Amino acid sequence: MKELPLADVYRLIEPGPVVLLSTRSRQGRSNIMTMSWHMMVEFAPPTIACVVSSNDLSFFALRQTRECVIAIPAVGLAEKVVKVGNCSGRDTDKFATAWFTPLPAEQVSAPLVAECFANLECRVVDTRLVNRYNLFVLEVVKAWIDPQQPRPKTIHHIGNGAFVVDGEVIHFESRMP
Repeated sequence: MKELPLADVYRLIEPGPVVLLSTRSRQGRSNIMTMSWHMMVEFAPPTIACVVSSNDLSFFALRQTRECVIAIPAVGLAEKVVKVGNCSGRDTDKFATAWFTPLPAEQVSAPLVAECFANLECRVVDTRLVNRYNLFVLEVVKAWIDPQQPRPKTIHHIGNGAFVVDGEVIHFESRMP
């Protein structure tokens, strides 16, 4: 065995796909950010925990409005997703810059992202860890999929500008619901 620097541990544990998190401030300004630090915490109702840096514009909108959309892009959008992650919403309209199309959501004011294969409308249900860890707990209140993208592959960030694309699907018997 060889020692691994602690700063590289996250590269081994990254669980889910890179997603886009959209918000709309109380002033009506939409923003979108790239996010890979998230995880499911409950099946029913579907509940997701995510970390949003307090340096990000999205942090303030999420804290203020307590709602967002998590949009899940397919691998074909990878370049646009990285573009969103490499600029600030403070001085850039990231929807326009990356050519993403905002669509109205049903349950929240944050926009859906038309090009993504799934969009999850979310409300913040727990903020106890926001001050300490920037961790928001979100309940999915409405979910959408694009039937035109039936088997999308997703990207997974493994650090330092590197991504892994979903591969082969394998099935095993499950005894869980």
